[in-house]
Amino acid sequence: MSKIPLQFRHNGRDVAIFVDGGTNLLVALRELIGDMTPKFGCGQGGCGTCSVLIDGELHLSCLTLAETVAGRSVETLDGMKQGPNLHPLQRAFADNFAAQCGYCTPGMLMAAKALLDRNPSPSRDEVIEAISGNICRCTGYEPIINAILAAASGRVSA
Repeated sequence: MSKIPLQFRHNGRDVAIFVDGGTNLLVALRELIGDMTPKFGCGQGGCGTCSVLIDGELHLSCLTLAETVAGRSVETLDGMKQGPNLHPLQRAFADNFAAQCGYCTPGMLMAAKALLDRNPSPSRDEVIEAISGNICRCTGYEPIINAILAAASGRVSA
């Protein structure tokens, strides 16, 4: 099988790789680019831990063919921070103990970022809806919801 050339923006930088036809974006990001922040969870689109932003919209990278991102922008958790400075959502997750085992954290943060990018002042119900595609096995969701609301209101440590 021949390789398919693929060029796209990954966390603000241009990348060019070769993928096999049928390769999903999660595999391309982790194995070909080395970005380990989108995690492999269920592999079936049910858990949300592999969530990434494609042109600002939330997508499950395990269900997205890599070749469909040609010429597009893909943002992962690794692209949220600026050097050593965490994104306000990342700080809010730490401040509110929203990350425990870490299984859901990448997907939750990407879902929260997608929400706050389009709606900087969401209601509690809007936060719940935005993260509804992500499974959390530890926190019971309450610390995650509180962290997202804290980030939205600017109640985050420096």
